[in-house]
Amino acid sequence: MRKLFYGWLITAAAFFTFGLSTGVPYYNIGFFYDYFERTFGWSRSQITLGFPLAALLTIWAGPLIVPKFSPRKLILVGLTLTTIALAGFSRMGGSLSLYYTLWVVYTVGYIAAGPIPHQIIVSHWFRKKRGTAMGIVYVGVGLLGSVGSLMVKPLTATLGFRNALLCLAVMLFAAWPVVLFVLRDRPADMGLFPDGDAAAPAEAALEPESFGKLFKSYAFWLLLIGSFCSIGSIGAVNFHMKFVFLDQGFRAGDQLDSTWRTASVLILWSSIIGRLSIGFLADKFPKKYVMLATYFIVAATIPLLRGAHPPGQPYAFAVLFGLAMGADYMLIPLMAAEEFGVNTLGRAMAVILPVNTIGQTWFPYFVSVVRDRSPNYTIAMGLVFMVAIAGALLVALLPRKPGLVD
Repeated sequence: MRKLFYGWLITAAAFFTFGLSTGVPYYNIGFFYDYFERTFGWSRSQITLGFPLAALLTIWAGPLIVPKFSPRKLILVGLTLTTIALAGFSRMGGSLSLYYTLWVVYTVGYIAAGPIPHQIIVSHWFRKKRGTAMGIVYVGVGLLGSVGSLMVKPLTATLGFRNALLCLAVMLFAAWPVVLFVLRDRPADMGLFPDGDAAAPAEAALEPESFGKLFKSYAFWLLLIGSFCSIGSIGAVNFHMKFVFLDQGFRAGDQLDSTWRTASVLILWSSIIGRLSIGFLADKFPKKYVMLATYFIVAATIPLLRGAHPPGQPYAFAVLFGLAMGADYMLIPLMAAEEFGVNTLGRAMAVILPVNTIGQTWFPYFVSVVRDRSPNYTIAMGLVFMVAIAGALLVALLPRKPGLVD
């Protein structure tokens, strides 16, 4: 008798652990930026420098650590580091050096427990329905991230921003038992094969490509730089959204917090639809063209963000941006697995994710510098738009290998 396939249980577990380890902290730390500004007297560029500085200092972590360790063990270590970082943010004083150190701790935790180990686990468990499974796992980021977004405003209003941050840190402990008792790195750990098949797929026997061979591939560089541009644009929007609303006339305090919460929740909820639909489409159509369409949508939403003024709400921007954002992140590992093979995915993403993290952190900082030297966000958001378009054009040049996983 064929053994029961546990792939969908593993998907459900990864949905939960990915949502807590990544969705809750990443999509909600921006809520507290204006509180840091008012409490500590820091400038916007000083506040937004934390993540990019940490990304630059930890770029070694992906290539050095990820290929050598079990994804499950990486998730456990990363969860611990992320919890320490959030708890530290909740208790820090006005020291920028401590603030930046905590960002380093957070970023190593993000690399260890974030997208890479979850992408590797899903890619090993699925071949034929890899896009669908990846989409479900990425829904966890949007859904649990939106739960955090719904919580931070009332928690801050009731307990203060410090205790609200501490509550987010405590939430992450719920992922530990799921990682320990449910998640498994690959179907072979349970005597199974991908998709529940009776035999291993041909790609499972392929040797991983070396870093040297990856670096000689023009497809790798197109994917690396193209995703860098698009993720950088998304990061700029996520990190500056609240400041953009403030510049456009939303009053600091309840009106600004409510507008941010509405936009954030709509983005994360629509990202759920984007991830599920794009995951399904990626299993049915060439991933290159699916990816190209989402990159152009990211660019198209940036003028909509600039069009939000009180008393209106940024509904159109939030829904479209969420759809594209949800698809962007999960399409990168799907394209990498198709281009280079599942056994090389860990090495490819160990380079792509840290470089993308540089993009999604340093580009927002650069936008902060431009904004500090401008009367408003017009020039800064214009640069974001142009970088997003550049990412789409680079993806358009990617070769397609339809026979690998389609």
